[in-house]
Amino acid sequence: MPIKASTGAAYARVEGIGAAIPSRVVDNQEMTQFIETSDEWIQQRTGIVERRWAAEDETVESLSLEAARNALAHAGVEASDIDAVIVSTVSHLIQTPSLAAIVAAKLGTDGAAAFDIAAACAGFSYGLAQADSLVRSGAARRVLVIGAETLSRITDTSDRATAFLFADGAGAAVVGPSDVPSMGPVVWGSDGDQAHVINMNRTWPEAVESGQPSQLTMQGQAVFRWATGFIADAARRTLDAAGLAPEELDLFVPHQANNRITDSMLRHLKLPDTVTVGRTIRHFGNNSAASIPIALDAMIASGEAKSGDTCLIIGFGAGLVYAGQVITIP
Repeated sequence: MPIKASTGAAYARVEGIGAAIPSRVVDNQEMTQFIETSDEWIQQRTGIVERRWAAEDETVESLSLEAARNALAHAGVEASDIDAVIVSTVSHLIQTPSLAAIVAAKLGTDGAAAFDIAAACAGFSYGLAQADSLVRSGAARRVLVIGAETLSRITDTSDRATAFLFADGAGAAVVGPSDVPSMGPVVWGSDGDQAHVINMNRTWPEAVESGQPSQLTMQGQAVFRWATGFIADAARRTLDAAGLAPEELDLFVPHQANNRITDSMLRHLKLPDTVTVGRTIRHFGNNSAASIPIALDAMIASGEAKSGDTCLIIGFGAGLVYAGQVITIP
């Protein structure tokens, strides 16, 4: 007797976006207390004026919950409508249980499937790709995707190469069924041969034995070359996969890694001036898996992004991993 297969929606779409911004503002002048630098140097190298770090009473869990509730409200759905929760994070510093399972319970979902993914700065796009497949396969009707980080707690504030870059925050999206194509094919992949370029400097056993925390390290020039070359081309392939020409795009929201990387991508893609570009790194810093949904939320709030706009997003980071899609703004 044949096995009955699941069937789902013809297409999936993003139904709502939400974010949670930590309360502590750390400007470039404050960074001079930790490293030898200046406001001018940081702005020239990255475009960052200030970043957000979690206050003592803010955690990756509390930020996830706030972002999720805001996304649910924007989508006009209840927690009980969510069938699966995906959280992308590299700063939930407990191996198990997953942050997603905790968030699913505290939100009040009806026993939603829940799991974490570790795809660093590409994590939100990885989560969207999985949500798209779950909805279209029939495994879930609605999926909550969260990118959440408290990178300030695993950053070496004495490291002049990284201390001024990393930040905290959370962003979320509700993905549900659609009658029309509203999310393009994911273009994604990895290059584990460059795993050493962004990594943690100690394993957990080494951290326990040494009494020193495990912290993020990054070879900035290697990442810059990869992002301005290979990832810029991946952004072009993402646009092609969606069947769109540059002039048909309304928005471009890359991972907020560095404004110079964004500028390089714009030159490579040859996007017209009519395309609005997300640059929330200026005030929020690099919040890894949370950066794209935080940027989308801020652009929706400001009116830069309007419902129905077509938006190219692409995330890239430690692994090295990348993922991009074209989505319709809810």
